[in-house]
Amino acid sequence: MAEFDASRFLKNLTVRPGVYQMRDAAGKILYVGKAKNLKARVSSYFRGGGLASKTMAMVAKIDDIDITVTRNEVEALLLEQNLIKDSRPPYNILLRDDKSYPYVYTNTEHPYPGLYYRRGGRQASGKTFGPFPSAGAVKSTLNLIQKTFQIRQCEESVFQNRSRPCLQYQIGRCSAPCVGFVSQADYAEDLDHARLFLEGRSGELITSLEARMDEASNVLEFEKAARYRNTISRVRRVQAEQVMESDSADLDAIAVSQQSGAICVAILSVRGGRVLGVNTQFLDSGILESPEEILDAFIPQYYLSSARVIPPELICSHEVNEAALVSLALSQASNKKVRIAFAVRGVRQQFLDLAKTNAEESL
Repeated sequence: MAEFDASRFLKNLTVRPGVYQMRDAAGKILYVGKAKNLKARVSSYFRGGGLASKTMAMVAKIDDIDITVTRNEVEALLLEQNLIKDSRPPYNILLRDDKSYPYVYTNTEHPYPGLYYRRGGRQASGKTFGPFPSAGAVKSTLNLIQKTFQIRQCEESVFQNRSRPCLQYQIGRCSAPCVGFVSQADYAEDLDHARLFLEGRSGELITSLEARMDEASNVLEFEKAARYRNTISRVRRVQAEQVMESDSADLDAIAVSQQSGAICVAILSVRGGRVLGVNTQFLDSGILESPEEILDAFIPQYYLSSARVIPPELICSHEVNEAALVSLALSQASNKKVRIAFAVRGVRQQFLDLAKTNAEESL
């Protein structure tokens, strides 16, 4: 079989942005990449020297290269992530399927919806929160919600067959909607407060609770006002125990650690100043070697190739070379401005140090 004629191929290659797919003799995709200038980027693989050993091994297998021209770099980045997800090339960074991640589910069509731990494919109806970094993070969050908002977590078979309140009501962890101890309107209000808590909007939640407490007091509904007061106290207690700063950070801290050829990326999720947990990813870096290159490839794949919530801030252990491009793509995908930083101070440095420790200890 004839060797791939790189010179001839590069001669007519466009300088516009786009995506390239390198294939072997069997037509299998070896690597998917993007470029602001396709001619310059693809040419770099055939310069004859200065390539890492993994890259040289891949180049030796190239039999053909598919080119897709895009209008801009962001389009190229998005297309690259879709192609990586679909073909899973051996020389790209690959992540595990997001369907394995846990999340919180509520059946919004039920008159008294519960909140449940779920893992796997998303439900066709209802609302989901997450995915969370770990099963422990979900269970810890549901435990806090039970204590704070008294939302039921029993399955439907249990709910439909209760004739008296269960132990969860007796210990103050459920309002017993199964036997009519709470009105549908009051329960829906509690569920809405739990939703704000799950979304990391604790400040907004407390403001809402305080306004309702004052409103109840003004119309002499002191029992209801006391109920709001108690919920405010529980939310503030959670904040005092878990929030590391007063401005309620909403971010992911991402740290890369390498040891003896193994690579671990730890993602510390912080919502409303509360650390939800850490998700660790063990990677085959493909042809990428430096932490900066790994982050360049990892971040867009982690957030754009799945249903993950994109926070407004990412802080990283190393500089992201393509921070401006990745930030723009994430901002467009989430419909909000997303900031990427690596030089941080104060409590953000504490979050980042915690992510680094988890990455290092996981190897």
